[in-house]
Amino acid sequence: MMASVLLTRFMNSGNTLNLRLLGSSVFLPDIGCDSIPLPLFTGKVAAGFPSPADDYVEKSLDLNELLVQKPAATFFVRAQGESMLGAGIHPNDILVVDRSIEPISGKIVICAINGELTVKRLERENEFWKLKAENSAYADIPLTDELELVIWGVVTNVIHAV
Repeated sequence: MMASVLLTRFMNSGNTLNLRLLGSSVFLPDIGCDSIPLPLFTGKVAAGFPSPADDYVEKSLDLNELLVQKPAATFFVRAQGESMLGAGIHPNDILVVDRSIEPISGKIVICAINGELTVKRLERENEFWKLKAENSAYADIPLTDELELVIWGVVTNVIHAV
């Protein structure tokens, strides 16, 4: 079954589910999971010479609290391709997507265009809307009445390895 069909059923069901894979790259957050607090150091990491006085832990940091503002409206999706490199989105990055945020001009959105998922920046130029690629090697997608467009949500965070 296609990931979009499963996600639509989930969004319309009102149910909360454990984190699970939908299709090959869409994940739902585990709303009922235990919090896993990790140490948060009070000092900031210097790009230059580090300060030895900043090596103590102030509190714990829960990545769910940091990355997921509204668990029932949040899902994760894995990025593919290089059209959004200029926005810091690389192949295999995990995107945190919030369905409750209004998709306004300037926001990066996950949407289905004629059934195909894509991530692009939503922009309005004069009276016309488009999905803007953040890589000059890729064309922008003008939004016309001929396209079937469903915006799934707004990207709030990007998780990637270094």
